[in-house]
Amino acid sequence: MKNKFDKYFLLTWKKTGIILVSWFVSVILHNLVYALFKTWFQARNGEEAFFFIIAIIVIPLYVLVVLIYTLIRKIASRKK
Repeated sequence: MKNKFDKYFLLTWKKTGIILVSWFVSVILHNLVYALFKTWFQARNGEEAFFFIIAIIVIPLYVLVVLIYTLIRKIASRKK
């Protein structure tokens, strides 16, 4: 039996590829945005943090939630 959360949280090979590509793109965009606007960021003693936070916090947290959800669903389906 599938529920509405399986679409977003059940791990598949396609979703694994999307997660890896998303992480890689976030890292590249972080470096690209910083390189393009380096003088602007240095003038304000700051750094571009949006894509950095996505790559370091959001995506790994999502992977952790997806892994836990998938393990719970697999264990629950074996007990039936």
